[in-house]
Amino acid sequence: MTKPSLPEDFRNQMTHMLGEDEGADFLRSYDAPRAFGLRLNQLKLTSGSAAEQLLSAQFGLRPVPWCPTGYYYEENSRPGKHPYHAAGLYYIQEPSAMSAAELLMPQPGETVLDLAAAPGGKTTQIAAYMQGEGVLISNEPHPQRARILAENVERMGITNAVVTQAAPPELASRFPAAFDRIMLDAPCSGEGMFRKDPEATAEWSPKSVELCAARQWEILQDALVMLKPGGKLAYSTCTFNRQENEEMMQRLLAAHPRLKLIAEKRIWPHLQEGEGHYAALLELADVDDENAEVNNAGGEVKRPHKGREARRDARGSGGKDTAAAWKAFRQWADESLPGLDSGRLRGEPVLFGEVLYLLPRGKELVLTAEKLSGLKVPRAGLELGELRKGRFQPAHALAMAARAESAAQHWMLDADSAETAAFLHGETLAVTPELRGWCLVTLRCGDESLPLGWGKASGGQLKNHLPKGLRRPQ
Repeated sequence: MTKPSLPEDFRNQMTHMLGEDEGADFLRSYDAPRAFGLRLNQLKLTSGSAAEQLLSAQFGLRPVPWCPTGYYYEENSRPGKHPYHAAGLYYIQEPSAMSAAELLMPQPGETVLDLAAAPGGKTTQIAAYMQGEGVLISNEPHPQRARILAENVERMGITNAVVTQAAPPELASRFPAAFDRIMLDAPCSGEGMFRKDPEATAEWSPKSVELCAARQWEILQDALVMLKPGGKLAYSTCTFNRQENEEMMQRLLAAHPRLKLIAEKRIWPHLQEGEGHYAALLELADVDDENAEVNNAGGEVKRPHKGREARRDARGSGGKDTAAAWKAFRQWADESLPGLDSGRLRGEPVLFGEVLYLLPRGKELVLTAEKLSGLKVPRAGLELGELRKGRFQPAHALAMAARAESAAQHWMLDADSAETAAFLHGETLAVTPELRGWCLVTLRCGDESLPLGWGKASGGQLKNHLPKGLRRPQ
C-alpha cells in the first residue's frame, strides 16, 4: 500500500490538537497497515452457531471491541470475493465505522431513519438490531450510491427497510417528528480515510473542513425536525478535527436547549485498531404539552411546505392492479414458498410500476403509496416480484429474505464447488429430474443453509434467475 502524503496543514492541525508527543504518535500511525473488518449478519446467522465458527476459522476473525458482531479479518482471506458474501452472511465494514450504530442501538418495533445511508454499513447494522420489526427508512441523495445501498439492503435479507433518494429538506417536509431514532453519518472532510484511500488527501484543505461543517449544520437542522420528542439522534463522522465533531455538538446544544448530549465516542488510529471515527448520541427532551407551538428542535414550528402536486406513481392495496398482484403472489407462495412466515409479511402491498412490494408497517408511522408518492424510492420495502404474462415471478430480494426450510424445493450447494461458481456466473445447473418448478438455491455454511437466489427446474436443468447485474464475471 502506498503511504499517504499528508497535507502540511493537516499535520499542523493534528499536532496543535493533540500536542507534540501524541500528535507524533498519531502521525506515525499512517506508517502502519490499515485494519480490515466485517460484521456478521444476525438476520441470517445464529450467534455462536457452527456457521459462525466456520466463518471465524475461514477468515481468521478477531473481535472488534466496540461491536459484538464485528470482527477484524486477515487481508489475504478476501471475504468479499467469497460466495458467503453473496449469500449476505456478513457486511464488509471498516471497524471504526461500526461504533456509531452501536451507540444508537435501535430497538425492534421502532421507527428509524438513516439519513445519509450509502453504501449501507450503518443501515444493515441498524436493521440487525430491529430484527424485521418496525420501519427503517434509509436515505441517500446520490442516484448511484442509492442503487448500491438498495443492493446491500437486498443482499442482507432486510424486510423492513425503505430506500429513498431525497435531499434532507424533502424528507423533513414529509416526516416531521416521525422517528424514534435517527442516524446521521454526516458527509465530512474524510480525514479518517487518508490511510484507507490516499487519494482523499488531495481533496482535503482547511477550506474543505469549513464547507463540510456548514453542510453538516444544515443537515442537522433537517434531522432535528424529523426527530420525535424523547427520540435519539446519533451523529458521526470519519474525520478528526474538532470543528466537525465536538464543536459541532456544542453549537447544536447551544442552539437547541431541548437537546441533551448522552455520550461521545472517539476512536483514534494510534490508540485503537481502526481508521478513526467520532460519534455522539443526542436526546431530544419530551414536552409536557404535545400541542405546544414549538417544534421538536426547540424553536418555532417549521410547517412543511406544500410542494407541487405529487405524481401518482404508486398504487396502494386498494387498487385492482395491486389486489391482483397480491393474489397471484399468495397463490405462488402457497405452492413454492409454503413455509414463509406470515409474521414477515406485515405491511401494505403496493405496486411501484409493475413490481409488487410490501411496505413495512410501524406502530405510528404507517407508510402508504400516497405517503411516498412523488419521492424517488429505489426500494419500497421488501420486493416480492411481479406478474409476467399472468404468472408471478419472484424477486431476488424475496429469496434473500427467505429461509431455506420455507421453500417447497431447494437445491443446496457447497461454497467451494464448481456448481456454486457456475450459479454466481449466471449459468444453468444440472439437477435431479424430479425437481420441477421454482427452487430456492442455497449455500451450505456449517449446519445452516443460506439462500443465494432462485432457479426454475425442468427436465433435469435449473434455469438461473440470478439478476444479471449481480452475476460475477467469468
